[in-house]
Amino acid sequence: MWDLIEKGLEHNGLITAFAFVGIIMWVSVVLSKRLTFGRVHGSAIAIVIGLILAWVGGTLTGGQKGLADMALFSGIGLMGGAMLRDFAIVATAFEVQATEARKAGLIGAIALLLGTILPFIVGASIAWVFGYRDAISMTTIGAGAVTYIVGPVTGAALGATSDVMALSIATGLIKAILVMVGTPMAARWMGLDNPRSAMVFGGLAGTVSGVTAGLAATDRRLVPYGALTATFHTGLGCLLGPSVLYFIVRAIVG
Repeated sequence: MWDLIEKGLEHNGLITAFAFVGIIMWVSVVLSKRLTFGRVHGSAIAIVIGLILAWVGGTLTGGQKGLADMALFSGIGLMGGAMLRDFAIVATAFEVQATEARKAGLIGAIALLLGTILPFIVGASIAWVFGYRDAISMTTIGAGAVTYIVGPVTGAALGATSDVMALSIATGLIKAILVMVGTPMAARWMGLDNPRSAMVFGGLAGTVSGVTAGLAATDRRLVPYGALTATFHTGLGCLLGPSVLYFIVRAIVG
């Protein structure tokens, strides 16, 4: 009986991958609500679970693609590949309304730019300190400090190694968790009590999951405003990372 089920799952790898990821997301949301009371977003927990499963899969098979090296989960390789990844990014961009974006104003644009460049500088500098001296690795890890999506997208575009891309994801994940947990604690000090400050905060923090969860724990009415500017970070980072920022890093480190 199990052999028949396993054969069916293997022959429908992409469907199996979607179902498997859906289960992980469901478990992550439950853990977020029950264990952290919403302070750590479900997406962050899902990423941690995904990284652990990728390590387990790679260890068991001795391969380089994590769970995708196992026949039962081969569809994850397609689901997490460049085609669907880029499609998801483009689909997200289409949801942005230009009329809504104007509400952020000049201060939102400045915050967005600073929130992209400053984390990149910090991430690239830390990469250099820990021995990553080539432009591709520094740019990829620096991009991961912008968001955990920008890192692997930039790395894939530049041809970074898988370990560097994993580090970029981990960097963005740590940032997201820090924003999630730290926002309610520092809300009064930052003056997070009105839509304008929420938009500035969203632009500076950048990580959508971190900003959304952090503002939800602070004041749910501020979530749409913070998410409005934070949403643009993925697109802006994916645009600047493999191009302008990479050329700047290469000009500096050679």
